[in-house]
Amino acid sequence: MLGLLLGTPLFAKTPPQREREFWVESLTRIAGPVLENLSRGTLRQRMPLEFRYRQDSARLSDVMVLECFGRVMYGICPWLELGPDDTKEGRLRARYIDWAVRSLEQILDPASPDRANFRQHHQPLVDAALLVQGLLRAPEQVWGRLDETTRQRLYAELRACVEIEPYVNNWLLFPAVIEAFLLDKTGTCDLDRIEYGVKKHIEWYKGDAWYGDGKDFHYDYYNSIMIHPLLYDILTVLARHDLGDHEFLQEETRRFGRYAAQLERMISPEGTYPVIGRSLAYRFGVLNTLSRASLLGVLPEYPAPAQVRCALTAVISRQLARKENFRDGWLQLGFCGHQPEIAEGYISTASLYFCTSVFAALGLPAESAFWSDPCQPWTSVRAWAGDPLQIDRSMTHN
Repeated sequence: MLGLLLGTPLFAKTPPQREREFWVESLTRIAGPVLENLSRGTLRQRMPLEFRYRQDSARLSDVMVLECFGRVMYGICPWLELGPDDTKEGRLRARYIDWAVRSLEQILDPASPDRANFRQHHQPLVDAALLVQGLLRAPEQVWGRLDETTRQRLYAELRACVEIEPYVNNWLLFPAVIEAFLLDKTGTCDLDRIEYGVKKHIEWYKGDAWYGDGKDFHYDYYNSIMIHPLLYDILTVLARHDLGDHEFLQEETRRFGRYAAQLERMISPEGTYPVIGRSLAYRFGVLNTLSRASLLGVLPEYPAPAQVRCALTAVISRQLARKENFRDGWLQLGFCGHQPEIAEGYISTASLYFCTSVFAALGLPAESAFWSDPCQPWTSVRAWAGDPLQIDRSMTHN
């Protein structure tokens, strides 16, 4: 385990390749039990389901398979798309690609004990959206390996899923991204659902890369967790089909990068970040946009990719250092260890796998600047060490 000592990263002199190995080890440690069991149809049987309130148990049990799987796929698919090769990492990827494909078959097979619920309760709308975003990131290695029966089953479930009525907040983007996926894969969709979700978020923009979650401002990480990544994927698919507002895609790309740069500045020299807002049981998944902006190449000129890598390594190392994060290989409710009191009523063990979203940058090849440049101190390290410092400017600064 990489670590920290008196605020100084122990990995500052560690070769970048060792950092990448640590990320791969961490991702597969988290995702492995989910995909291995689901590929065999034993996830529901073997995954313990922890939750805060007893009255939520039946509902959370009904949605757990899609919730857990959709989140893992959202996080792991960028890495899977690099494909198998003869390296140790490439051979490991081959195993996980196979598990991912078999897991998709299981959740859509009417005879499977791990058949997923796409139609009942509200929650499937969230996790179907995360699943399709993952599939958009793995067009060759996952989507390209599915048989036609599995694809047609998925289309049918998605078309049923978008009939679930979303809340009037970031949830409007869930049916929108599902429709965008259907457009991308089948050529048909309900464009009204897409346009409505995008239009409302244009209205809810608050400035300097922050959107309201609905009409109101919420001081939490939902701009990172959901809003920016969803908007960007929706607009990118529309542009690929010569639809949508190309100028807004350019503007959202700027906002995406600006918000990611703000997240980088929130990471302390010790590898911590503010414990603020909802869904903190997602752990370092709240930094989703920072890793995803690195993957997509939309970071601004500052921070440098190696700064982001080292900052995220510090956070991942810090939060995973406590053995209480896991029990028998499965994540437990908590932020840094086992802290069930931090979970909202909609959180269960399955929800926690959104933390895999922080590993999006593993989709960059090992020779990219993100993974090959020597470690660089991130903004807070420089600031508190008295080193030269890049000034921070808002998007509206002249």
